[in-house]
Amino acid sequence: MQYKDIEQVVQLHLRTFSGFFLSFLGKTFLQVLYVSILDDPSGIAYIYGDSKVIGFVAGTSHPAGFYRQLISKRLLHFIFASINPVIQRPGIIPRMLRALNSPREVDPGPACATLMSIAVAPEAQGLGIGKKLVGAFLAEAVRRGMMEVNLTTDALNNEPVNQFYQRYGFSLARSFTTPEGRLMNEYRIKLAAQIQERR
Repeated sequence: MQYKDIEQVVQLHLRTFSGFFLSFLGKTFLQVLYVSILDDPSGIAYIYGDSKVIGFVAGTSHPAGFYRQLISKRLLHFIFASINPVIQRPGIIPRMLRALNSPREVDPGPACATLMSIAVAPEAQGLGIGKKLVGAFLAEAVRRGMMEVNLTTDALNNEPVNQFYQRYGFSLARSFTTPEGRLMNEYRIKLAAQIQERR
């Protein structure tokens, strides 16, 4: 992923995750987020497509450090980007304040990268693009010396996505409920097999 791709990545995010919290925060918020991933040395991000982005994956090889840097360097950017959503829905303020404490909560352990976001355009699903994007992410995590990758996804009404990760080789590490009452699954995959394949 390059900076020139951000506009299309954000548009695809909004299309794919309509109704989700980050999408509600809007285009400007998402632009700051994805630019931050590209700016950070721990960022891992790939797109699928040439002139048109029809898939992307993004995350970090050092989650706790990434979020600390995000808050220390771009807090004002996120605040300004959040003004309109907060005016529209003041009830999101507690959730945003909890996000400021995320560095304390997102450390998945040593040598574990986090896949934060993946999307494939609806018209391009079923073509193996998601599998290629996950494979590229895992290969880069291996290259950086990671031993494991984790991710979270909705547990309910999300069976195709949960099955996708399970088929790929991810194992369910735990299920948990967010303060908003959203049931989530955390998946993890050991990268030892990936390392062997590259040797």
